[in-house]
Amino acid sequence: MGEVQKGLLAVIQKLKGSVEQELRIVLLGLDNAGKTTLLKCLASEEVSTITPTQGFNIKSVHSHGFRLTVWDIGGQRAIRPYWKKYLGHTDILIYVIDSADKKRFEETGQELAELIEDESLTGVPLLVFANKQDLASAAPAAEIAEGLNLPTYRDRQWQIQACSALSGEGVQDGMNWICSQITSRKK
Repeated sequence: MGEVQKGLLAVIQKLKGSVEQELRIVLLGLDNAGKTTLLKCLASEEVSTITPTQGFNIKSVHSHGFRLTVWDIGGQRAIRPYWKKYLGHTDILIYVIDSADKKRFEETGQELAELIEDESLTGVPLLVFANKQDLASAAPAAEIAEGLNLPTYRDRQWQIQACSALSGEGVQDGMNWICSQITSRKK
């Protein structure tokens, strides 16, 4: 019965002219950057109780006529060597930074630079969420972009977006950028 329903849904969507495009998004960043909070915010879920991700979470989010399958992978040092196993067929890379944790800026920059060099991410657009902007100690997004050397990335489109995953501020702006990137790549 499930296959029949899927087939029927596909026919209806074609008739309506609104076939939802699926995209694979990988969500990475150091531990405690706010990746899972961001994912829950995107899925309109409660963000009051978040525990560190051991392994990964997967959620489907609908935005601008796209079905986004988002892979949230833990950022603890012991998990990071496995990040590369999740990069194949990635349409967008979202990298989350704790804007208030200045002691870890160098570490997060090294991790991002290493990721960007991976062949499976060649040309993949990069969205950096400068998270936790609601905290007084947060560095501005422009300062973080310079520290990460984002302006030197010539082989891909990139964007840094100030946000607070806890309040949701700035998150939709980042999602709008993602959808505009996919739309422009398909033309």
